[in-house]
Amino acid sequence: MKKKLAFALCTALMLCSMSVAALAAEPMTEADTVSTMISAADTLPGISAYPAEVRASEENGVYRLEKVYYLTAKDDPATIPTADFEREGRTYTLLDLLKNDQTETDTREHIEVVTLESKTKDMAEILKMLEPKLEVKTEDGYEGVLSLDHTTIQVEAAGYGTSSRTVTAERTYPNLSDADVSLVPKSVNENGRTLTLADVSWQEAAVDPTDGYDIPIRYTAVASYTGTATSKYATGYTVTADYKGDITRTSCDTVIYTAVFSSVGAAASAKSGVDFNWLWLLIPVGAAALGGCGYAGYKGYKHYINKKRGYAA
Repeated sequence: MKKKLAFALCTALMLCSMSVAALAAEPMTEADTVSTMISAADTLPGISAYPAEVRASEENGVYRLEKVYYLTAKDDPATIPTADFEREGRTYTLLDLLKNDQTETDTREHIEVVTLESKTKDMAEILKMLEPKLEVKTEDGYEGVLSLDHTTIQVEAAGYGTSSRTVTAERTYPNLSDADVSLVPKSVNENGRTLTLADVSWQEAAVDPTDGYDIPIRYTAVASYTGTATSKYATGYTVTADYKGDITRTSCDTVIYTAVFSSVGAAASAKSGVDFNWLWLLIPVGAAALGGCGYAGYKGYKHYINKKRGYAA
């Protein structure tokens, strides 16, 4: 009997404790949960852009939220969140994504001189070495793409070398009285070069006699002359060409995007009505159990005393 009484009392106290603890803790509403999730999503790096400013307004029952983003010209606006979301119990839908370009640039004409080394002065081969376009970036921050000006291409020898070769010439000297080398010139001029005698060959020729004299002998000298010709040649060529065009410098690189969201209708907030909590049902159950346990305990105790005294209650 004592065990049954103790079990009933413990059960009643446990139920009452659970009811009081459940009622003491205030649960997070659905609106609070959604607001927290949206705020966290806005700040996740690498997923979406972060709004620098959020402006809220209401007019004639129409609620608006404007999220302002500051991006650079190279940033992708697709990182701006545009999907529907809930905040403070309202569902917001994108109306417009406004762009305000704040970038400022300065443009000027620029000439870039390019110098190349070439083994040939053939213009067809040189043109293959020169790109039609050239990307440039100056020290003061200007950049752009320039075009080749073909009229400015110049080719000059980068250096010279010399070469030499042997030059020969032949001369014939007929009707000489004797095969004597002294009768042959020791040098001759050939195309502006002086050649010296290198060899002589002789030919004999008989002449018809006259007045009864003996037949005279005449000689023809065939002389070979040699010399050295020196010439100069280019060891390489230097090619210069101009690339012309406009280059720009960005002084301000900011683009402002404003995402405009709208919400119409009353907020579906859990705080606007009376929440029904099933834990309230445990209070009367607990009270009934506690009361029953108290009554049963009292009857059991009285029965025990009367038994001791020898009569029933």
